[in-house]
Amino acid sequence: MTLRQGYSEAALHQISTLLQQALVAEFDVPEHDCFQVIEMLPAGQRVFDRHYLSGGRSDNFVLFQVTAGRPRTRQQKQQFYHSLCTTLQAEVAIDPDDVMIIIQFNSTEEWS
Repeated sequence: MTLRQGYSEAALHQISTLLQQALVAEFDVPEHDCFQVIEMLPAGQRVFDRHYLSGGRSDNFVLFQVTAGRPRTRQQKQQFYHSLCTTLQAEVAIDPDDVMIIIQFNSTEEWS
């Protein structure tokens, strides 16, 4: 995930936990299959359109990039998006308009 600088370690841990919970509950990811990279970048190193496919993004914009082995159904993806956005808003006050999730699939032979 890529987000702005300034989040506390506790907030980063909470965002990470909420991501993993949504992946397990809605995306059929095994509980212990947790590999995350957290990047906090200054404003000048995060370039994004504030309105593309969104009601309006703020400086709190968070980009999640998920790589998964097997494809998921449209319903699983939508449930994952909804679950993560709902819990981020409720628990960490990150607006759903500030969340972008990009999912890429590949085969197990591409993993070491």
